[in-house]
Amino acid sequence: MRATLKEYEEAVSRYVKVPLNQNQFDALVDFAYNAGAQNFRTSTLLKLLNQGDYATVAGEFDKWVYGGGKKLNGLVKRRDLERQLFQQPV
Repeated sequence: MRATLKEYEEAVSRYVKVPLNQNQFDALVDFAYNAGAQNFRTSTLLKLLNQGDYATVAGEFDKWVYGGGKKLNGLVKRRDLERQLFQQPV
């Protein structure tokens, strides 16, 4: 698990070019783990984040709730938790 987690921590560290607090970093690692590092790298979420638009980034989590073309309740819950963590000050 640590090796797998390290891969996604490194992806977030490599692709994010703006300062993050620990909660933001953790939320993005979870997101990258679930959505995939490549999807994270090419996401509008990352683009907006690297532009410093932290407020809009929070809403981007909600766009990643589909699997097989269907909205999945599990992903809705997961993204909600990631968004909450991202917005939570340390």
